[in-house]
Amino acid sequence: MNMYCKLPFGRLHSRNPEIIHFSELIDRTPGAVAYKLVNFASLDPAQRARGIKGASNVSKMDKAVWNEFSDNWDELPFESEKLRASFNRTTVEKINMIDESDLPKEGRERERIVKARVNQAFFRSMILATYDNTCCITGLQMSSLLVAGHIKPWSQDEKNRMNPRNGIALNGLHDKAFEEGLLTITPDYTVRISSSLKREKKNPAIQEYFLKYESQKIKLPQRFLPAEEFFVYHNRERFVA
Repeated sequence: MNMYCKLPFGRLHSRNPEIIHFSELIDRTPGAVAYKLVNFASLDPAQRARGIKGASNVSKMDKAVWNEFSDNWDELPFESEKLRASFNRTTVEKINMIDESDLPKEGRERERIVKARVNQAFFRSMILATYDNTCCITGLQMSSLLVAGHIKPWSQDEKNRMNPRNGIALNGLHDKAFEEGLLTITPDYTVRISSSLKREKKNPAIQEYFLKYESQKIKLPQRFLPAEEFFVYHNRERFVA
């Protein structure tokens, strides 16, 4: 499930070096691992919305893992990262490239800091993979310029901080505008631009970077379709119409 979250959909195949490496760690064939990933895809509502059925003989265990992960995004990504580190015979700090020099030596505070950093990295990897490393508004494909943002802010909804259905991939400029309520996305995935930006329509930069996207549909993710409730919240509480 960790791998399903973090690999772009088009890379869920047995020739992927990451799948080959993981299959060696758990003593399975790359084909078996890829098949399991496709099983998860068949359980994802976003895949069904795209007309992708996935495997037809999903096991009860596949469903149980999917449901457990979906009900506990705050804990299980971190637990899965610790398992991944264990299989690789290393630590979760090293596998996530966390500088340990500024961490407490041990104790609950260290674990709290490590968990927060691991979760932040996991969420970014998951959301960018979900949107195929593409800004959902502009189509920009340069991961270094993309932000894995929250639709309902991190500070407002602790329960859904790690929920990928509360995530969206935007370039840095449009992420900031979304955060400030200068643009929003409606529950039917349509971009709306605030009146304050529309009043600046004579400004070529405003026209180029914002106004031309008014009423445009966003690029939908390959998995974890954003939940309507989060866009409803943003439209009502954050958007400056």
